[in-house]
Amino acid sequence: VFPGNCWPFKGHQGQVVIRLPARVYLTAITVQHITKEASPSGTIISAPKDIAVFVSLLGPAGGDGVDAVREEETLLGMFTYNVEKDPIQTFPLKNMLLPRAFSHVKILVKSNWGNPWYTCIYRVKVHGKMENQRASTKGPD
Repeated sequence: VFPGNCWPFKGHQGQVVIRLPARVYLTAITVQHITKEASPSGTIISAPKDIAVFVSLLGPAGGDGVDAVREEETLLGMFTYNVEKDPIQTFPLKNMLLPRAFSHVKILVKSNWGNPWYTCIYRVKVHGKMENQRASTKGPD
């Protein structure tokens, strides 16, 4: 993680949808930013502050006779990245609400720490157990 080597987006709000390499039972998310000491300006006001994590539930739109698909998002957690704490912060997700695996996760940055022009995300890690690993750990029925 080096200063300026980030995914920047304009303003203080933005989102990214991450396609996972497999379907995953999500347990936590980690966000990383640079430290104040590593920043050339001595500040990290471009760090994300308020963050929400969603998954999408896909299902039939229904009623119109067309095989359309509607997308419904479910919130798995809202948290605040604290620039006064460790630059690598992990937040648990409310996966017990949806005991199933997902292939995509949406990270919504709702605010940053004061930069009006842009927000930087240096690293996001998604934690969980792959669907096929969970199935293989079950005992006989």
